[in-house]
Amino acid sequence: MKIWEIVGALEEFAPLSLQDSYDNAGLQIGLTEDAKATGALLCLDVTEDVIDEAINKGCNMVISHHPLLFRPCKSITGADYIERCVIKAIKNDIAIYSAHTNLDNAKDGVNYKIAHKLGLTNIEVLDPKSDKDGAGAGIVGHLDKPMDKEGFIAHVKEVFDAECIRFNSWTGEKVNRVALCGGAGAFLIGKAIAADADAFLTGEIGYHRFFGHENELLLIELGHFESEQYTLEILREIIEKVAPQLPVYETEVETNPINYI
Repeated sequence: MKIWEIVGALEEFAPLSLQDSYDNAGLQIGLTEDAKATGALLCLDVTEDVIDEAINKGCNMVISHHPLLFRPCKSITGADYIERCVIKAIKNDIAIYSAHTNLDNAKDGVNYKIAHKLGLTNIEVLDPKSDKDGAGAGIVGHLDKPMDKEGFIAHVKEVFDAECIRFNSWTGEKVNRVALCGGAGAFLIGKAIAADADAFLTGEIGYHRFFGHENELLLIELGHFESEQYTLEILREIIEKVAPQLPVYETEVETNPINYI
């Protein structure tokens, strides 16, 4: 299986046209079009340790959710971890591909996966994109049975193995209709309210955005990494459909930069 064939499968599932304007999804560092894939290492974030792991596992592809090259590099001198990753990847003939907001916005992408993990039904896109059916930002759906606030928060903590969850002082009694967005999804709070959601779940909200919604909906911030951890399952499923014999690994490196005590 050629590297370009795997890239093609990823982009058929999550076309680059679905990425947000600020994003830089796609092939970050590439090999020649004739290069065969020896293995794929999946991660949320590319770090030097992840590339070392790929080398040790015999993988010449690293497939991440967050782009390594998000902002322009004016020089490659090894001055920071991004530049060092670029140097190490090129020296070791490793391709780096990132499926970011295009995978967030794709049908059956990141937010659909989160919704399924939470057990939501009657799923709809919260902020649809008009160019592709089922694509867009965020998801809204229903729980099988309404939960009180404490029960729903406990459910979220268990599903995402979250050590710490932040939430507002919601005055409602039961959570039934849930809106969500992986990563930094606070821009969708207004859409969640308009969709009559009882709760909105995302990775990052920010201090000031917690204000003023106590009588509208339960806001839950569970952590950026925690919210997107199941993205690797999507990437694995895509690759294994087109290249069932290719070794595919999920990184063993802890790439979450945030620690809790």
